[in-house]
Amino acid sequence: MDEHEDRALRRALPPVLTDEREIEAVVRTFYGRIRDDALLGPIFERAIGADWEPHLHKMFDFWSSVMLTSGRYKGQPMLVHMRLKTVRPEHFDQWLALFRATVDEICPGATADAFMVRAMRIADSLRMGMFFDPAAADPGRRRA
Repeated sequence: MDEHEDRALRRALPPVLTDEREIEAVVRTFYGRIRDDALLGPIFERAIGADWEPHLHKMFDFWSSVMLTSGRYKGQPMLVHMRLKTVRPEHFDQWLALFRATVDEICPGATADAFMVRAMRIADSLRMGMFFDPAAADPGRRRA
């Protein structure tokens, strides 16, 4: 991506009006909803285990990096998610619905929108990386 594209992308994103305290509240509330969710809870429970606190701290860093460009997150989310064999494309819709409910409850409107734009881009990126099938995208292409 060249400098012009990067600036255009940044202009397209809603402004960030949040702080670390609000990010922690969003993460803790969201993952509480995930744990209680009949569809997503078991998937996350298998991946995270009994002690969710280390994962929550990783997510504080992740969302701090996404929302505040803090650079605290050093992981590789695509690689981590590629290992999750029970995740299906439709799970991202539920993930986004729970995230939307969380940010709408915790954040003022503009901040909730800023979180959601980024969350939707993240979900689309993960969904594409995990499930994109070039043969399905190009009907003329034959599967091996």
